[in-house]
Amino acid sequence: MHPEAHLALHRTRTAELHAEAETHRLAAQARRPRALRTRVGWTLVEVGLRLATPLPTSAPL
Repeated sequence: MHPEAHLALHRTRTAELHAEAETHRLAAQARRPRALRTRVGWTLVEVGLRLATPLPTSAPL
């Protein structure tokens, strides 16, 4: 492949990747951040499940 053609393809792909990254960054910013209430609620559920799960007993030696 001719070096100039290779360089042109590289620049085109680089521009595409930059555009995709910018689109992803903007989409990530537009998402509504999870509310503190939701995070605390799921944390309480996890703690409750850990408390409700019985501890495994070790086998006698």
